[in-house]
Amino acid sequence: MAGTARPIRLPWPRSFFPKHTCSLSIGDFILPRIRVVIPTLLAIGIAGAACGQAMKNDSSPARVEVPKVEREGVWQSTPGGTQVPLWPANVPLAKPDSGDRPETTGNGSPLVGGRKWHWATYVTRPTMTVYRPKGRNTGVTMLVLPGGGFYAVAMDLEGTEVCDWVTRQGMTCVVLKYRTPQVWPKENGEQQRPKVLLGLEDAQRAIGLLRQRASTYGIDPRKIGVIGFSAGAYLVANMSNTEERTYPLTDAADRQSPRPDFAIVAYTARMLDNSKGKNSLELKPWVKISAKAPPTLIIHAMNDSVDDIRQPMAYALALNDAGVPVDMRVYAKGGHAFGMRPTADPITTQWPGQVEQWLLNIGML
Repeated sequence: MAGTARPIRLPWPRSFFPKHTCSLSIGDFILPRIRVVIPTLLAIGIAGAACGQAMKNDSSPARVEVPKVEREGVWQSTPGGTQVPLWPANVPLAKPDSGDRPETTGNGSPLVGGRKWHWATYVTRPTMTVYRPKGRNTGVTMLVLPGGGFYAVAMDLEGTEVCDWVTRQGMTCVVLKYRTPQVWPKENGEQQRPKVLLGLEDAQRAIGLLRQRASTYGIDPRKIGVIGFSAGAYLVANMSNTEERTYPLTDAADRQSPRPDFAIVAYTARMLDNSKGKNSLELKPWVKISAKAPPTLIIHAMNDSVDDIRQPMAYALALNDAGVPVDMRVYAKGGHAFGMRPTADPITTQWPGQVEQWLLNIGML
């Protein structure tokens, strides 16, 4: 049920944020030594996840803003989508770091392509929303993992809008609304991966359900891939390099392989071990690489001020060293969190075509 709109305000003035460039990074952001409540963390997380869009060449104002409004209520799919629960109602799930707050939706800023973007958070019952292909059906499925800094899920910018393009290419598209927020702990000043990565559990569950229900959805169970953005890209990397399911067996769907058949990572995060120095391309200790990872396409902008170019470079080199086919498409400009909305930067209009050609190259289309 929709509730009263609640503006989210940070305890710092707007001047705290840079005007033309952003150095705010969820991975490296150090909070003051005060107790910060979840709504404040959420505001910081979403602002950081989108701050790379506040660039001079973007059509949005050259500043970083926090989300404008949040409303209690479960996110609803756009027309044509069928929202499906990931887990049986009687299965107890680990809760995100949201206390007892109900699921909440809202709109965020800065503007991307001149428009607001919308997110969901305090997600305790994750879902996948299935969009059938428009016209011909290639049998290929794309599971979409939006970003949001693990504080929220950017449902339209990096979710349903991606599906609008995917379904026009004859593919089934599935948007994952995974459990958030999940705060990453710090130890000795270094950010640590949570012991249980809730979004990874939800993503693996979605892959299993899609393979089990392949005949229902009219898809090829051997052609199910994933695309992730920012935090979602980090989840994609984990899915690609994890052969074992990360949660106890629930039902027959969990007997299916949780590994995708192809992977696309866009402006990926949380891969690089920053403690090794500025010129290092060493991955964080918990980032494991498997020779069985699927063919991977990496998309990134050189001027991404949230997750710099060394993040995908380190991942690409590690995959290559393991013998995994990996391609990179790097553009000079584009910033962070551009999704599929056209701006003055070529990456925003060209990367979908690069994905289509790559899928042809690896024999998926």
